[in-house]
Amino acid sequence: METRAEGVTGRLTGLVRALRSHGLRIGPGETVDAAAALEALGLADRERVREGLAAALLHQESQRAVFDPVFELYFPLGRGVSAQEGGAEPDREALRERLVAALAADDQALLGRLAREAVDGFGGYGSAQGSDGWSSHQTLSRLRPETLLARVLAALRAGATGAPEGAAAFTDRLEPDEIRRRIEGFRERVRTEARRRVAERRGTEEIARRAVATSADRVDFLLAGRAQLDELRRAVYPLARKLATRLAARRRRAAHGSIDLRRTLRGSLSTGGVPMRPVLRRRRPARPELVLLCDVSGSVAGFANFTMLLVQALHDQFSKVRVFAFVNRADEVTGLLARGSADPAGLGARILGEAAVTGWHGSSDYGTSLCEFAERHLDAVGPRTTVFVLGDARTNMSDPNLPALRQIAGRARRVYWLNPEQRAQWSTGDSAAYAYAELVEMHECRNARQLGELIARLLPV
Repeated sequence: METRAEGVTGRLTGLVRALRSHGLRIGPGETVDAAAALEALGLADRERVREGLAAALLHQESQRAVFDPVFELYFPLGRGVSAQEGGAEPDREALRERLVAALAADDQALLGRLAREAVDGFGGYGSAQGSDGWSSHQTLSRLRPETLLARVLAALRAGATGAPEGAAAFTDRLEPDEIRRRIEGFRERVRTEARRRVAERRGTEEIARRAVATSADRVDFLLAGRAQLDELRRAVYPLARKLATRLAARRRRAAHGSIDLRRTLRGSLSTGGVPMRPVLRRRRPARPELVLLCDVSGSVAGFANFTMLLVQALHDQFSKVRVFAFVNRADEVTGLLARGSADPAGLGARILGEAAVTGWHGSSDYGTSLCEFAERHLDAVGPRTTVFVLGDARTNMSDPNLPALRQIAGRARRVYWLNPEQRAQWSTGDSAAYAYAELVEMHECRNARQLGELIARLLPV
């Protein structure tokens, strides 16, 4: 009994450690709650264990995308490999026929068994006895479950032939998207099973760290796919509320003012130099102004669009927010951004289609864009304005036009440059990052988590 308890404790602490490595904030309190949930639920019902641990450890639904595959590694459905290992390859068509029936019936238990059989029969590779490794890609390439859509729909309609008229009509209206969802669920089962088997050979912690996709807020903007960018757009407003709370707290603290040392010492002369009553500098009540200057070209566009949406959601925290976009020309897009909150996914296309951000070519040109901003829009920058420049500072070998940035910095209260590239890549190739960093404060900002931390720290109050 003691050994079993130690094993469960080790699996729980390993699960928590792996989730933390993927950026989920799980403290001692959540870990204790998870241990209590395990003790109350037992291990007999695996799905209850999954939901209980998720309720104890997670703070938002989007974290399930990281939690579920890690849970599968630390609390797997089964261990070891089946007797098929090293034997003859199973009948592929027979397995596909059984898969059609399981998908039509949406039999989750049978789908799980078929996933294990598929990986066991088609996923092994290597020359050692049995198998050196397991590949979900190889399994799915051999089985090709995505080609079974028509057969599953035919099986459903055939099964509804003798059904009452209303039920048959419902079956006829069953959307193919539902079958695609079931097929994708089976594909995910295959991936999970392959990860589990590899984890048994190479170690669970290593596979949990390398083979499980990290949360969207830690994915590099320059590497994020469409699904991850969609998830980030959905996270804009919760993140904006959190940042607004932080800014409001900073503003309340700043409203008290900092100590005016000169006036405090002058007032202390009546008490022999002992400062009995500190004198505070009072802050002006006016809220600051914000200007965004965003590169919307290529892969940098995802970073710029997310930041623009975030700042738009924070606009109540400032007296004025103006947003400018550029590729090789600079144009104001504040109005497009205000209307874009209803359709954030199409914001980038609207900016490129409706704003004058490109000239005679489609490549980014920081020097020309900064020059045009300085010539046409410098009235947007004043002594109360904080300017954020968003971009990778890659000039395509054109003139970086440092005097234009110096002119903008000379009028603004502060200028910050947020660069989505790794610091190690700054000023490599056509990057002028370090040249610009000599004039303004440049920060590495590669993912949504870094962006939130930087905005909370750098935004004026």
